[in-house]
Amino acid sequence: MTVIFYFHTNIYSVMKIISTLLLTIIIAGAISQSDAQSLFDTSLYGNNKAAAHTLKTRGFTMYYETYGKGEPLLIIHGNGGSISNFLYQIPYFSKQYKVIIADSRSQGKSVDNSDSLSYEMMADDLNALLDSLHLDSCYVIGWSDGGINGLLLAIRHPDKVKKLAVTGANLWPDTTAINSFAYNWAMNYNETLRKKEETTKIKNEKKLFHLLSYEPHITLEQLHKIKSPTLVIGGDHDIILPQHTMVIAQNISKSYLWILPNSGHSTPVYYKDQFNKVVDDFFKKPYRKIEGFAIFE
Repeated sequence: MTVIFYFHTNIYSVMKIISTLLLTIIIAGAISQSDAQSLFDTSLYGNNKAAAHTLKTRGFTMYYETYGKGEPLLIIHGNGGSISNFLYQIPYFSKQYKVIIADSRSQGKSVDNSDSLSYEMMADDLNALLDSLHLDSCYVIGWSDGGINGLLLAIRHPDKVKKLAVTGANLWPDTTAINSFAYNWAMNYNETLRKKEETTKIKNEKKLFHLLSYEPHITLEQLHKIKSPTLVIGGDHDIILPQHTMVIAQNISKSYLWILPNSGHSTPVYYKDQFNKVVDDFFKKPYRKIEGFAIFE
């Protein structure tokens, strides 16, 4: 369970965040709500006809965009999000990589009105996308639920992931992994949704919140299957507890751990410059196993 949100001092804004799941409002953070909506809602990314593609696969039509040239880089957004959430990453990485970024199933322009939704489904969707592009492997960045999808892609389709960077991901949906305030908020909102009239919009929101609240269920044994070098990232005040982020890193054989100080869940936004540079550096340099006297360095 992961969720990205920002609490405005105005209670109306808080309720609006809770009721919409829109990351364009949620990750507003350092700027005013109106400015944030303008910044993310009017972004070219996610609405760029020149970069737009669709793929009919696995029972739905996936919308995705591609940018740049170079080695392929798949970027995966979080729950209720869309391509535009990475407006700070796409221009940076597309200078050196071929960036592939999709609206995940049931989110953004990738409409899916079926009843079910799981992280495993979305990981397999991304594998199908890579197959359609005839890519045998790529670099991967995943934020929040996108981080979960990245982990599952590396578990279920290990040959497809060259290197993986995940921020704000979790393995299971309880308070050993998730801040108790965020956990209780999500569970309570599930109850609110159950009382609402079943429109198409509410049905989709229920799917997303069910995913948020009751999944994933990734075991440590599954993490042991990940062979690609992995950079595990989190904020020291993340929704995902830092000790849980450490557990993820400790159970991937070739991993680095990066906990950002004075940071919540939105590391690619609040710390965009630092995030981009560190992740890019991780992709470019060979993985270094630190042991023996190297631990003194």
